Amino acid sequence: MSNLGRRKFLLYSSTGVIASLLLKGCASGGGDGESGDQAAQPDSGSTDATAADGDGIKVGILHSLSGTMAISETTVVDAEMLAIDEINAAGGVLGKQIVPIQEDGASDWPTFAEKAAKLIDQDKVATVFGCWTSASRKAVLPVFESKNHMLWYPVQYEGQECSKNVFYTGATPNQQIEPAVDWLLKNKGKNFFLVGSDYVFPRTANTIIKEQLKAKSGTVAGEDYLPLGDTEVTPIIAKIKAALPDGGVIFNSLNGDSNVSLFKQLQGAGLTPDKYPVMSVSVAEEEVKQIGPEYLKGHYASWNYYQTVESPANQKFVAAFKAKYGDDRVTSDPMEAAYIMVYLWKQAVEKAGSLEDMEAVRKAAVGQEFDAPEGKVTLQPNHHISKTVRIGEVRDDGLFDIVWSTEGPLKPIPWNQFVKETKGFACDWTDPNKGGKYKV
Repeated sequence: MSNLGRRKFLLYSSTGVIASLLLKGCASGGGDGESGDQAAQPDSGSTDATAADGDGIKVGILHSLSGTMAISETTVVDAEMLAIDEINAAGGVLGKQIVPIQEDGASDWPTFAEKAAKLIDQDKVATVFGCWTSASRKAVLPVFESKNHMLWYPVQYEGQECSKNVFYTGATPNQQIEPAVDWLLKNKGKNFFLVGSDYVFPRTANTIIKEQLKAKSGTVAGEDYLPLGDTEVTPIIAKIKAALPDGGVIFNSLNGDSNVSLFKQLQGAGLTPDKYPVMSVSVAEEEVKQIGPEYLKGHYASWNYYQTVESPANQKFVAAFKAKYGDDRVTSDPMEAAYIMVYLWKQAVEKAGSLEDMEAVRKAAVGQEFDAPEGKVTLQPNHHISKTVRIGEVRDDGLFDIVWSTEGPLKPIPWNQFVKETKGFACDWTDPNKGGKYKV
C-alpha cells in the first residue's frame, strides 16, 4: 500500500514468516482450517457498544496522521470526513449526527493496536474506519476479534484473510492483480520482472503472480525487494536490464519513496514504457502527483477507480471533494473506497435499526448496494465488495486514461485460487457452517 513519506520506519516483524503464514491461510481472522471458527474468542460484553452519546453517534477514525504513512493515510481521512459531513448534512444516521473520534496510528503497528483498543473500550465507538498497510491491519485484527467489534478497511490488499469482524472495501487480488497480469500477457508480453517492497502485501502478491504466470505460460525473469522506505533502486535497475535486455514487463508493488527513485531511474537508464512498461498496483493519482507525471507518462496501474471514471456519481464525488479540500486536490482508489465504506456502514445500521446490536448490523451489511463513484458495488457474504476492474495509463496531467475495464463488477475471492494451499477455499459469514474458510 503506497506512501510517499520521507522517513524510514521499522517493518512489521518477520515479514517473510507472515507472508508464508498468509499463503497457508493461517493468519488470524481467516478462520484457520475448514471449520471457519475464528482464532480469538469474542468478548461478548463489548458487543454492546455505547456508541450513541446524546444526539451523536461516535465512530473511530484510525489512520496514520504522523510518520511515514501520513502522506497517504491523511488523504483517506479526508475522504471519510467528506462522507461523514454529507451524511450529517442529510440528517445523520437514525436521526443522530456522526461524531468522528480521530486517533493517530503514527505509522507504528503496536500503536495501531493500542488506539483500536482505546476507541472500543474507552470511547465506545459504534465502528472503526481505519488502517492502510496490511501490517497495521494484522496488528489490530486480534483486537477487533477478541472484542467482537467492527473494522472497515479501505485499501486493496493481498487477500488470504476473511474475518467476521472486518469489512473490506478495497480490492482482492482477483479484482486487481490477476486481471492486470492477464491484460499484460495479452497486450505487453510474457516476460515479467517483479519488483516489490519487502513486506506482506508485495510478497504475497508476487507469489500469486508467479503461480498465475506458471498456469498461463508466462515467465518470471527476475524478482527483487526493497525495505519499505529504501530509495536505493540502482541495483534493481541493473538486474532488470540484465534479465530483460530486449525489454519486458515490470510488475511493480513498491511503495513510498522507492517509487520516486524507481521511475526517475528507469527513465534515466533509458528503460522507457514502449519497451519496459511498468504496471503498478500501489501508485494512484496522489502518488503520480508527488512523483511527477513526466516520469510516469505511458506507464500503467490497475485499480477499480480513477478520477477520470465517467459517471454522475463520480462527477458529484470529485466536485464535492474539490469544493471541500481545494481544486488542486485529486481523488484516488483508496480514497473512494474509504468514502463508500462510510455510506455502506450507514445503510447497514439503518437496516438493522440499532447501534447496540452489532451482530444485527453485520448481518444487515451483507447485500448492501451503493451507487459508488467507481460504479455499483454490493457487499458480499464474505465481507468484501464486488468491484469493476480498470487498467489506466498515466497521461500528461497526472490522471489516468482508462484503457481497459471489465464489463461489470467482479465478485471478490479472498482465498486465492492460484495458490495451492488456498485453492478451493471460500468464505461466507451468512452461513455458520461455513464462516471464514471452508472447502467449496
